[in-house]
Amino acid sequence: MDRPDPVQQTMDREYRRTAPDFLVYAPSSFDGSTHDTGNEHFLVFDGPDGSLMTVWTQSTFEGKTDQRIVFSRSRNGGVSWATPRTIAGANADSATGKGMASWGFPLVSKSGRIYVLYSKHIGVNDYGSHTTGLMGGTFSDDHGVTWSAEETVPMPRSKWDNPDPAVPANWIVWQRPMRWSESKYLAGFTRWASHKAVVRNPHPSKCWIYDFATVEYMRFENVDEHPPVSKLDVSYFMSDDRALRVEPPGFPGHSTVQEPSIVALPDQRLFCTLRTPNGNPYYTVSDDAGRTWRQPEVLRYSDTEQPLLHPMSPCPIYPVANGGYFMLIHNHDGHFGRWTPHDCTWHRRPIYLLKGEFRPGAKQPVWFSNPCLLMDNDGVVLGHGHGRTDLAMYASVTHAGDETTLWYPERKFFLLGKKLGGMLREMRCPQK
Repeated sequence: MDRPDPVQQTMDREYRRTAPDFLVYAPSSFDGSTHDTGNEHFLVFDGPDGSLMTVWTQSTFEGKTDQRIVFSRSRNGGVSWATPRTIAGANADSATGKGMASWGFPLVSKSGRIYVLYSKHIGVNDYGSHTTGLMGGTFSDDHGVTWSAEETVPMPRSKWDNPDPAVPANWIVWQRPMRWSESKYLAGFTRWASHKAVVRNPHPSKCWIYDFATVEYMRFENVDEHPPVSKLDVSYFMSDDRALRVEPPGFPGHSTVQEPSIVALPDQRLFCTLRTPNGNPYYTVSDDAGRTWRQPEVLRYSDTEQPLLHPMSPCPIYPVANGGYFMLIHNHDGHFGRWTPHDCTWHRRPIYLLKGEFRPGAKQPVWFSNPCLLMDNDGVVLGHGHGRTDLAMYASVTHAGDETTLWYPERKFFLLGKKLGGMLREMRCPQK
């Protein structure tokens, strides 16, 4: 009689902690020996052939030089997934990280070409190896079976970048771009200022959550003409002095605002949530398809209610299949148990669900329900290196009929899916 495999038993127990409906990926080890124990920036999308597809950043642990972009596909609505294949970053230099690929995001043309773009490290660090990089890319014309050779998309220089042209920008697109802007893909992105050449007065806490960062936007103009990657035409909005900034308390002139998440409003405007270290999410609105955006403000339950509480952690907003929105927060300001706002690996839990509804005429055009506990992992440490407990929502959403499915990384280790339709239908938002 075969004895149970203790590693597999632990895997089976741990991935179920957040009660998922789908298991997309579980690493083959806990100790990092299989080099697949870091899994994040999990972007699931509808493939042009009717399948579900996904790309994510995989590594031994976040920031290691083996970070790469992998691709997988499900032909049965997410029940089972093909073994992931590396499509970028496979041959990175283990000493310098040159060639590593991070934070990939997909764009699907109307003809069915699948582009995947990402941060390509060239062995030069400014802010960090997995944020300092060119925009690399590859594409597939056969539903992900084969992929083109890597090319780069030219990126204009910013006042926030290192003035040395040999040093790439520090940037991340963290959510799946959608056709929010005049039927063209629009993405918000974080741009960190060069800490070697631009930031002269860093935050006195010396904690990374206060590192100088702004939010800007990029729009992909010619995806549907299916050009090669190097010929993609990208427009940049809110650049240089127009970049969105949020000051940390007591430190004027500084900025830390990151990870924009965009939804379309029924009146053709765009609404965007933003993470900050100030204990609250912020929001901004665009009246012109993403070209210009309002100065960010604290996000509240309604125009007259209290602010949402949330630390320096992803706070995405998504559309619901049958109308409206939902948002994910931790429902605390970073003081959680014995943790403080600086302890981001540990206080990024639990996850609360908020339903959002459009309110025409309101200053803040989306109002939210009371938070409802969605999931937690009980703070059990998992993974290689220092391990993690975080439920950081580097997530994505798909819709099938009236069902909305959230696809999320759990402790940046497991990749899972959860159906939200039933909960969202029962939640209520403020009316006045």
